[in-house]
Amino acid sequence: QVQLVESGGGSVQAGGSLTLACFASPDIYNDNCLGWFRQVPGGQREGVAQIHTGGGTTQYRMSVRGRFTISHDDAKNTIYLQMNRLEPDDSGTYYCAADTERIGGGVFGCPNKAVDFGAWGQGTQVAVSQ
Repeated sequence: QVQLVESGGGSVQAGGSLTLACFASPDIYNDNCLGWFRQVPGGQREGVAQIHTGGGTTQYRMSVRGRFTISHDDAKNTIYLQMNRLEPDDSGTYYCAADTERIGGGVFGCPNKAVDFGAWGQGTQVAVSQ
């Protein structure tokens, strides 16, 4: 059964840190592209960071590079998003997603658009205040 379960959201002041975690069922975790996306009310779901759990390659949207780190723990079938120096614009609902069609992982890396990810978690809220 395909499953993605996020945890770790919360409220922090600007400059603070949060770590998000996402457990994925083995059928979508192993040797696959997983990613974090965020969405604000009325906005589109945008890619934040993606990782390939087989090769370990990572990619980030420009605005979070140097502040966020995506990682994975194969023993726990879990990916993480360490978010440092948070800014108010980082606020939103964060979703974990998996590339169920296995589009990514080749020479072009993982996809970074929501439409390319077929499985989604329930979302976790991140609120960053000034």
